[in-house]
Amino acid sequence: MNLIPEIEASHEEIRTLRRTIHAHPELRYEEVGTAKLVAENLERWGIEVHRGLGKTGVVGLLKRGNGKASIGLRADMDALPIQELNTFGHRSTHDGRMHACGHDGHTAMLLGAAKHLAEHGKFDGTVVFIFQPAEEGGAGAKAMIKEGLFERFPVDAVFGIHNWPGIPAGHFGVTEGPIMASSNEFRITIRGTGSHAALPHNGRDPVFTAVQIANALQSIITRNKKPIDTAVLSITQIHAGDAVNVVPDLAWLGGTVRTFTVETLDLIESRMRKIVDATAAAYDCEAELHFHRNYPPTINAPEEARFAAEVMAEIVGKDKVDSAVEPTMGAEDFSFMLLEKPGCYAFLGNGDGGHREHGHGAGPCMLHNASYDFNDDLLSIGSSYWVRLAERFLAR
Repeated sequence: MNLIPEIEASHEEIRTLRRTIHAHPELRYEEVGTAKLVAENLERWGIEVHRGLGKTGVVGLLKRGNGKASIGLRADMDALPIQELNTFGHRSTHDGRMHACGHDGHTAMLLGAAKHLAEHGKFDGTVVFIFQPAEEGGAGAKAMIKEGLFERFPVDAVFGIHNWPGIPAGHFGVTEGPIMASSNEFRITIRGTGSHAALPHNGRDPVFTAVQIANALQSIITRNKKPIDTAVLSITQIHAGDAVNVVPDLAWLGGTVRTFTVETLDLIESRMRKIVDATAAAYDCEAELHFHRNYPPTINAPEEARFAAEVMAEIVGKDKVDSAVEPTMGAEDFSFMLLEKPGCYAFLGNGDGGHREHGHGAGPCMLHNASYDFNDDLLSIGSSYWVRLAERFLAR
């Protein structure tokens, strides 16, 4: 493993920052304390700081020489509304809030890289450190872009990384093209006419209609989209009625749709609208579909993905880099940045949970789990990757 010696020497300092962030989790758009910690450390290392982009986002600017090239490095800062089960020393001090996705580690790794680049960096150009709020359902990346992120701080490419339980600790995973899916929610409301359950012919049954719609929607996946185009349509909620002997006036069902391409998503939404309208009409009911597109698919640019894989191999060895990692149907709002700029999003293995200290919860060390904890052994690896990525990119 080819880690940067100065970064390894700073491990304890960066680990302390990570654990401080973990102990004081803040939810989306509430990352006031985390943003303050980030900004104060960047300033302490002589980095130009801009606060408040996307409400609580922080941008650090580090320039060297006369080079015009620039690179964006992004970390997310927000926590989740989860009650932590861990009891070790750096557990959450706020009930109902927890860093259960490793954003504390992401922020610390980028801080470690910023410290090294400010003190020892050898490059000609500009590094833009992007500390983003509200990745967890708040589209903080979109908010920062809307407020002028790339107009005020232009970059030639932007890169992100996420720890990934299940991948061996210290291994990287990356791929060209889609690496994470789009995230979309829907709710279908069906209005009929209630009746006594013994006299269903006197009404128009919205429950029966909801069941027919639920069945018909799966035909989109099996009969409308191409079999090689990956997509998931999951109905996760069906609600109707209050009494066992009464057919209600209203029923509704909801769920999610996930795809790797916008074209497949467009097809699914279009077919859903036709099926909902036609099926409801067939049973003399009225139906309305609300379809909300949350995050687009996260699609890596081929050149940047190959470049990132080369840098990863320099850090951990080629045998520890999966350059064709299996994409996941999970979603990530870094996708909004990749709509604006070429770039690459990658996974850094967090291991199987064996790194957790005494006092960890009984559950697995998976993302969004109350027993999760970031693997501090990754801090020097992630920081070294960011530094080498920036230096090599700006030297091209």
